[in-house]
Amino acid sequence: MEVKDTPFLEMGMSREHVGHREILSFAEERVNLPQDKAQEYRAQARRLREKLESYIDEHPDFTLRKMMLSGSLAKGTALRSLNDIDVACYISGADAPHSVSALLTYLAERLRKAFPNFAADQVTPQTYSVTVSFRGSGLDVDVVPILYDGDPQWNGNLVSQDDGSFLKTSIPLHLEFAGKRKKAQEKHFAQVVRLVKFWARRQKQERDGFRFKSFMIELIMAKLCDDGLDFSDYPEALQHFFTYIATSGLKDRIAFSDYYPLSTIGSFTEPMRIIDPVNASNNVSRLYTSANIDDIVDAALDAGDAIDAALAAPNRQLTVGYWQKVFGSTFQV
Repeated sequence: MEVKDTPFLEMGMSREHVGHREILSFAEERVNLPQDKAQEYRAQARRLREKLESYIDEHPDFTLRKMMLSGSLAKGTALRSLNDIDVACYISGADAPHSVSALLTYLAERLRKAFPNFAADQVTPQTYSVTVSFRGSGLDVDVVPILYDGDPQWNGNLVSQDDGSFLKTSIPLHLEFAGKRKKAQEKHFAQVVRLVKFWARRQKQERDGFRFKSFMIELIMAKLCDDGLDFSDYPEALQHFFTYIATSGLKDRIAFSDYYPLSTIGSFTEPMRIIDPVNASNNVSRLYTSANIDDIVDAALDAGDAIDAALAAPNRQLTVGYWQKVFGSTFQV
């Protein structure tokens, strides 16, 4: 893929062998979490929440305030490979511990009280969350604690999975942010995010040390969406994503003014600056090194080259072969 020149935009894209319809079919068969599974997982999280809420109603002094679905299942960007659900649990009260390990132990103890029928090993503190295991479905729910002091927009302190520090966040605002982009391009925004997450997951399996957090992919997509990119043609939307990474080298700051003025963002010294849309002081990419960035750019260049070659390939076999360089051997038409 030529970084300074994007011929696919100038000459139109060949659709003879693999086009939007074939990419969508692949996504539905191999990439997306099936709708019935998504409904089952959501129902499981809802039962967990309802049980907790009824316990809270009976115990007004109980310090767990709110439980809500978060992560990819809540945003509609979950992959077929999903095997656990993220649920945020807001905790208030003067007696809530402010060290991470003590907070997780505290949360686990209270979840056991709320779910007395669960065996001890079904509620297990992890590094940044407490896992609640459902024996019937074999599904794990990762309950992530958020220390909460009554903010009306549900801002609170979450345990960061990057480094274990406390991080200001609001799950409802994050879901609203994602929902706004999904509404702007119904079906297509979430679908292209899932396709790129699938690509990134394959890169992690095949490239030593490759890192590319799903949240960062979502924010880059949100930036392209806000810039007016039409996501309704999947080969073109994917090529735009990879071209953006290749041409920018991920050196441009990515930020959003949904919940704060851009002028309130401080100066960050890290090589990549993708700013949390609900927390102006949080650089989501702060732990990424120049080598990590080079890996992402190289992988994006390879993917872009493969798509360019696929769109110019003279026959179906070659076209599929090039798309397999992007999505792996499971890509078939």
